[in-house]
Amino acid sequence: MAEIAQPALEFAWRTHRGMVRSSNEDAVAVHPDSRLIIVADGVGGASAGEVASRMAVDMIGERFIRRLPPCDEPRPAQLLTETAVDEANGAIIKLATEQTQYAGMGTTIVMGYVGDDWLVYGHVGDSRLYRLRGGQLEQLTKDHSFIQEVVDQGFFPSLAEAREYGITDNVLTRALGSTAHIKATTAITQLIAGDLYLFCTDGLTGMLPHTEIQNVLAAAHGQLDTAVETLVTLACKRGGIDNITVALLRVNAVQPSSTEP
Repeated sequence: MAEIAQPALEFAWRTHRGMVRSSNEDAVAVHPDSRLIIVADGVGGASAGEVASRMAVDMIGERFIRRLPPCDEPRPAQLLTETAVDEANGAIIKLATEQTQYAGMGTTIVMGYVGDDWLVYGHVGDSRLYRLRGGQLEQLTKDHSFIQEVVDQGFFPSLAEAREYGITDNVLTRALGSTAHIKATTAITQLIAGDLYLFCTDGLTGMLPHTEIQNVLAAAHGQLDTAVETLVTLACKRGGIDNITVALLRVNAVQPSSTEP
C-alpha cells in the first residue's frame, strides 16, 4: 500500500463558550487553502462583543482571500495585515456609532499568514501567538495591556510581581474599536519543519500556565485534534471563566523561498 504523503501544513481549531459565560464572544477563522489563521476575542457585552469579533475575522479573511499576498516575499503580507486590521477597526467603530446597541464594542485579534518559509503574524490586544520548537514553548506576541506596560516601563520586574501588587491582566491598552485608527503589531518569523504554532484567546492562557500548555502540545506528538481538545477540556476543568479559542498550525515541510530575506 502506498504511503499517504503528509501535508506541508496542518491545522486544527476549536472555540468553546467556557463554563461561566452565557455566550461566546470569541471568533475564529482558519483558511487552510489560503494559509491564514485569525482569532479574535470580543469585548463590550454578550451581543456587541460577538458582533465585533465576527466582523474582524470575516473582514480580515475576505481582504486576504480577495488577493492573497505572494508566498516568496513577506513584506506585502505584513503590510496587508496592518491595512486589513485597521479597515476592520474602522468598520467596527462605524457600526458602533450608527447603532447604539453596539456602542463600546471592540475586539482583540491575533492572526498569521504562511509563506514559503516564513510566517507573518500580527496582533492587537491580549490574544496571543506561541511557538513550540524543540520541545520549548515561546510566546511570540506581547500583550497590549496595562500590566504589560508597567512591567515594560520598569515599575515591576515581572508580571507576577505586578499581579501581587494588585494589577489585573484584563485592562487592555489597545483593541479594535477603541480609536479611529489602530496599529497592529506585526512581525516575521522563519519557519522550521516541526514547528507548532498556537493562536489563542486569554480564555486559555488565563486558565493554564505556560508550562502546562507546553506539556500538552509536546505530548500530543503532532496530533493536532488531540492537542486542541485537551487544551479546551483542561481550561474548562480549571474553571472556564472565559470563552476559550485555540487554533494550531503545524509545519511539516518548508518550501525554500526564491528570494533572499
